[in-house]
Amino acid sequence: MNVDNNNNHERSRSTSDQNFSIEDVESSDKSNAFDDDGRVRRTGTLMTASAHIITAVIGSGVLSLAWAVAQLGWIAGTLALIMFSVITLFTSSLLANFYRFPDPITGTRNYTYMQAVETYLGGRKYRFCGIAQYINLVGSSIGYTITTAFGIGAIKRATCIHKNGHTAACHASNELSMLIFGVVQIVLSQIPNISKLSGLSVIAAIMSFTYSFIGIGLSVSRIAGGEHPKTSITGVEVGVDVTSEEKIVRCFQALGNIAFAYAFSQILIEIQDTLKSSPPEHKVMKKATTVGVTITTFFYMLCGILGYIAFGNKAPGNFLTGFDEPFWLVDFANACIVVHLVGAYQVFSQPVFSSVEEKSRKWWPETAFVVKEYPIKIPFLCTFKLNFFRVVSRSLYVTATTTLSIIFPFFNDILGLLGALVFWPLAVYFPIEMHIVQTRVLSYSMKWWGLKVLSGACLIVSLLAAAGSVTIDLSLPEVLIIILESFYEAVFKGGAHVGSIATGGRYDNLIGMLGTKEVHAVGVSLGIEPVFNIMEQIHKDRNHQTTRATKTEVLVSILGDDLIQAAELASKL
Repeated sequence: MNVDNNNNHERSRSTSDQNFSIEDVESSDKSNAFDDDGRVRRTGTLMTASAHIITAVIGSGVLSLAWAVAQLGWIAGTLALIMFSVITLFTSSLLANFYRFPDPITGTRNYTYMQAVETYLGGRKYRFCGIAQYINLVGSSIGYTITTAFGIGAIKRATCIHKNGHTAACHASNELSMLIFGVVQIVLSQIPNISKLSGLSVIAAIMSFTYSFIGIGLSVSRIAGGEHPKTSITGVEVGVDVTSEEKIVRCFQALGNIAFAYAFSQILIEIQDTLKSSPPEHKVMKKATTVGVTITTFFYMLCGILGYIAFGNKAPGNFLTGFDEPFWLVDFANACIVVHLVGAYQVFSQPVFSSVEEKSRKWWPETAFVVKEYPIKIPFLCTFKLNFFRVVSRSLYVTATTTLSIIFPFFNDILGLLGALVFWPLAVYFPIEMHIVQTRVLSYSMKWWGLKVLSGACLIVSLLAAAGSVTIDLSLPEVLIIILESFYEAVFKGGAHVGSIATGGRYDNLIGMLGTKEVHAVGVSLGIEPVFNIMEQIHKDRNHQTTRATKTEVLVSILGDDLIQAAELASKL
């Protein structure tokens, strides 16, 4: 009897120990599934963070570096590429320290750039940071949509020219390309967050390497083939290539292009929030920043310098457009740009999605439409969690950016101005100010002065780039007086410089000036003479000769019925 009781006791204890062990394992599994802030455990690594950075940085801006070096010349162009690389690496390394507060290892997490600024600098600067950051993010989404359409159009035109010759009228619809891009982005936007974009970022990074290598290879081939266009220490020459005013403006634009090509600080904290907590996030992020910026600088130097050697002072804004053959390789490079921009769009859009959805969950925490997720099993892949608010809000965002891209296909010009305005606060000012607060740098010390001088110098670059992005044409002074709102001007971008060939807009003030009341009106004018001048120049370029046999230009006007006298006069002339 005692034996049976002992056996039962042993079995009971064994069962109890087993149950305890199972509960302990389940508790351990749950703790391993979440980070210290209660969110799903982050799985990002040095490789994924580096891929995100490269995807964000090596964008279509690399294609304009040959043009930028051509404007600045060998010395200033090369120094600018190196200088902004060092500045970006320095300020990004500073920014990586602000992911947690107050301690960079055990402190509370800042999930976004805006939260970091609010934590360290306070409310006013937090709001200023938010405006600058989201202008940049939304503007980049629109810019990527337009650039993708241009890339697809370049593929279509290159194929058409290869088949039909350079004289063929080859055109491509950018609107259709933008619509297709928008549909693709609506699908990809359902990826829950930036940490799930690792695969797409790796693919996009590979694409950026590919089209950069193609551009470098084509440049080397052009140089080896005997092409040696004129280059100089100071870049494009005043009086030969450009006027003195154009030289100044282009130098400002070139500095801006190089500076903005390196910037990725607006999404650095968001990328850092994808990293595993061990090893410490700020250490891994600094390594990822070093890897990303080093690789970026390598490609930028090759593309900028070799592109300048290949095309000289006539380097195009997109140096891939300077190559026609082999057409299939150029087409493939443009295809790589398109695929890369698909990933870049997502990297820059995910912070916007995250901000909207986080605020919505706070405002409507018990609304099923906002917070509830429905698991959907995808065979052989994974379980996709469907959230209706995510589907609707992200689809509306993509639709809005696509629509704006179609309505304003010239938005890239505006984006250059916006980029100039937000570069300094996001990439330089806020990282330096937060570093001064975090490390308690003494005011007016040598270190303090060094940081302030660096910030001030970058502010000057931003202002100069912004000035270079704005063109004021005083050839139509009456427009400043009589046009109230919209004004449009059509110009010919070919070789003939004839000014405007058509202008139009709203002339509300004109009616009021000439009458007794304000009347809404629109007007348009077309210049016939500039059109003929363009036709004449095109004929001259194609046939390598002037249109007329002599330089005499005479119009014999007939005011009466005497055609004989007019004919005699014309024959003598």
